[in-house]
Amino acid sequence: MRLRLAAAAALALTITACAPSTSAPAPGATDGGPRTGALKVWLFDEPNRAPKEAVVKEAVTEFTAAHPDTTVDVQYIAVDTRSERFKGAFNDPASAPDVVEYGNTDLPEYATAGGLADLGAVVGNWPEGADLAADAKASATYRGTLLGVPWYLGVRALYYRTDVLAELGLKPPATLAELTSTARAVRAAKPDMFGVAVGGKYTFGALPFVWANGGDITSIDSAPSRAGLTAYTALIAEDNCPPQNCADLTGGKTVELFASGKAAMGILGNFNRAAVDAGAAKGRYAVVPLPGLTAGSIAPAFAGGNNLGIMKNAQRPALAADFLTLLASRKYQARMYDAMGNLPTLKPASAEVVAKDPFVKPFVDTIGAGTRFVPLDPGWGKIDASAVLPTMIEKVATGKATVDEATTEAAKLIDEALTP
Repeated sequence: MRLRLAAAAALALTITACAPSTSAPAPGATDGGPRTGALKVWLFDEPNRAPKEAVVKEAVTEFTAAHPDTTVDVQYIAVDTRSERFKGAFNDPASAPDVVEYGNTDLPEYATAGGLADLGAVVGNWPEGADLAADAKASATYRGTLLGVPWYLGVRALYYRTDVLAELGLKPPATLAELTSTARAVRAAKPDMFGVAVGGKYTFGALPFVWANGGDITSIDSAPSRAGLTAYTALIAEDNCPPQNCADLTGGKTVELFASGKAAMGILGNFNRAAVDAGAAKGRYAVVPLPGLTAGSIAPAFAGGNNLGIMKNAQRPALAADFLTLLASRKYQARMYDAMGNLPTLKPASAEVVAKDPFVKPFVDTIGAGTRFVPLDPGWGKIDASAVLPTMIEKVATGKATVDEATTEAAKLIDEALTP
């Protein structure tokens, strides 16, 4: 398959709808507009918004103290309808906010619409900008233009039951091959337990196997990609996680299996900690980075997360840049971790949260080893909405197609969806 777009580094938020198409480059946001008055900010609403809102209020208080005659109007918008809200703001400058939070997989849609400002100069002039993780920064860059500041990330690592492995005399896997052998050993010794919870519909559990083998989404029918898919689907088998139980499992279902004590291992996110601690596995598990092909290596993980950006139609771009860099600073990234468990994108902030909470070290180490991302192309929305990758995995897991057949079919659909 012809490689049309390199995948960059980084929750996956589904790209929806179709924004107005313009190709004009986004203007910079280093200067311009009144430096007083009301700054408009859109942030995502959360199921439990209070802790996030408290941190944001603290940042607003600090900002307004340093910017006399300025107010900050923060609106919390629903994630499910964000695409429509952004599309309206792109078309109507009068309704556009100044600073926005958006999902990093939303970037191609918004960039194609020409609705976001170029933040290259903002980050270049921001002393803390040099501390941004390179892969996170790449996931906020569209065709060479930085259109956001990565605010937080979420990645997956390997959770394992310390008591089960100790009972069986097993160590945490140091390679992907050892992950398979360890999972099979658990299943053989404990037939009522899955070795590692995996699922045919768990795209972001499967992709590290593909990436670790040198494959990619945009070359899914290549030999390295097929090797990774073969390794992953081999785990959806009677000797680990039987197809009748696991072929249609989503990532959420694998979390439930591990949390409930029905699986000895699981590829779960830092954001799944509360769910695991609410189940039977609480107090009986640990986490290590998902290993790669060789001992000491780490399999690349998908880095989902959210960015902070400035609207092209912002009325106060210079003031917006000041507020954005304050909210994205080490100080407030660390506070957002305390409030919401969001992994920072600034290296000093990451080090700070690891020092306070060693649980997150495997996830921070995973980020440090290099993360991957979905294709930064408007066509990714179609690929995601059509479930091209989970359908491919599930067909192999259920025996409806060979790895070669399934990847050939998926490659055609991916290639057709991505921009030439």
